[in-house]
Amino acid sequence: MKRRIEVFETFYELGRRGAERFIAAAAAAITRRGEFTVALSGGLTPRPLFRVLASDEYLSRVDWRRTHFFWVDERCVPPAHPDSNYKAVFDLLLSKLPVDDTHFHRIPGEQSPEVAALSYEQDLRDFFAGQSPPRFDLVILGVGTDGHTASIFPGSRLAIDTSRYAVAIYVEKLDSHRVTLTLPVLNNAREVVFLVSGKEKADIGRAFLEENNQRYPAALVKPVEGSVTCMLDSEAASLLPEDK
Repeated sequence: MKRRIEVFETFYELGRRGAERFIAAAAAAITRRGEFTVALSGGLTPRPLFRVLASDEYLSRVDWRRTHFFWVDERCVPPAHPDSNYKAVFDLLLSKLPVDDTHFHRIPGEQSPEVAALSYEQDLRDFFAGQSPPRFDLVILGVGTDGHTASIFPGSRLAIDTSRYAVAIYVEKLDSHRVTLTLPVLNNAREVVFLVSGKEKADIGRAFLEENNQRYPAALVKPVEGSVTCMLDSEAASLLPEDK
């Protein structure tokens, strides 16, 4: 599968384009199926996207009452903790929306890792009843300098070769317990958008173009019946061949 590559001059333009893709995916899903499901990532790169969506210019362009939010991964911390992916999205976007928290399907990071994973998996099974694995309309992903995406790190076979929807992961080099969606779930999405920024991600940006790349978990995200768009700012795209 070929990945579509889009390059933007600035970090802000990257976020604005990501917001436009979010709005288009929401409109298409709601028109076809009456609701929109999206899985969001943490980290710094998606934050401009959340700020744009929460702005006066954009807020009215999505039917939030028909939108349900999920998370790609979460650190095992309470929802008010500064490291919580849920908190980052809530503070920038969700707290501005005219919906209640029944639309926010967070990973309960305050629970023990395995209990949190099982709890989140049950929420997914209940909401996506009849879909195995769940089929998100849109998944927004980042990518680390080591090629990890969600909390699927190099060597994370537990999250790759599995029938589970969500698993507990311990990242030894970060001394961090996390819960992540698994690769089969990511690869069942209708649309995946990677947001990649910063010169430290230039090697990863180039790797997205390599055929049969098995080194990086991010390169394994290849939806069976969906699309992948990699959006990079100019720094992350600095090592791309000029003809790309």
